[in-house]
Amino acid sequence: MKVDGKNTRPIWFNRDTRTFRVIDQRFLPHRMVVKDLATVEHVIHAIKEMVVRGAPLIGAAGAAGVYVALVQEKNRAEDNEWLSHQCDLLRNARPTATNLCWGVDRVQAAVLEHPAREARTRAALNEALDIMEEEAVNCRKIGEYGLALIQKISDNKNGRPVNILTHCNAGWLACIEYGTATAPVYAAFDAGIDVHVWVDETRPLNQGSRLTAWELGKHGIAHTIITDNAGVTGFITERGMCDASEKGIKSLFSDKFTKE
Repeated sequence: MKVDGKNTRPIWFNRDTRTFRVIDQRFLPHRMVVKDLATVEHVIHAIKEMVVRGAPLIGAAGAAGVYVALVQEKNRAEDNEWLSHQCDLLRNARPTATNLCWGVDRVQAAVLEHPAREARTRAALNEALDIMEEEAVNCRKIGEYGLALIQKISDNKNGRPVNILTHCNAGWLACIEYGTATAPVYAAFDAGIDVHVWVDETRPLNQGSRLTAWELGKHGIAHTIITDNAGVTGFITERGMCDASEKGIKSLFSDKFTKE
């Protein structure tokens, strides 16, 4: 997605330094801070302290963590027992996160197919990167599917702005690319449809006002931050100011969403 015109993801692999890097979401929207994940402890801290958050991104971070374990200082990459312990540490960073365990398990399985250190490291990196690309594709497909729905609303309104209500953050910051509930919004905007987003502030951590509003603004999408009560109590929808909601969009893809 775009940040000041530059393609950006919340996690990526820097091939020059052979390190995974993440946006520290705790500092948004005021500062964009980037952190290197050089050790398993760094990955665990990032997950526990919400440097990274959102089910798909947590899964991707866990997947990257297995690679990080194999290249960190004093690693024992060929020792299966040591590797299993490192993977357990990663899973326990957030035991309720289904995507985290799935990502770690998938990369660990790919690693165990190889006995040698170099092959294991290569397998871990490739599998982690594959997971990230698959998450991006999944979100892109959600956007493509939802685009038709927003186009229909736009047609019925004779091109007037389509107003969509969101809560919390289900955007690309949580999902590698596009987001889940926001994917159709980005697809519609990029297709030239006039869209406007009502952004619930989302108490108590304000992930709507800090994150959703930030990423929408960086992409150039019109939006308005509102108090949670304005959205939750139906003020916006009751007055006909909302054409679609995040909840309504998600209900169309119930089989595509994994609980965090």
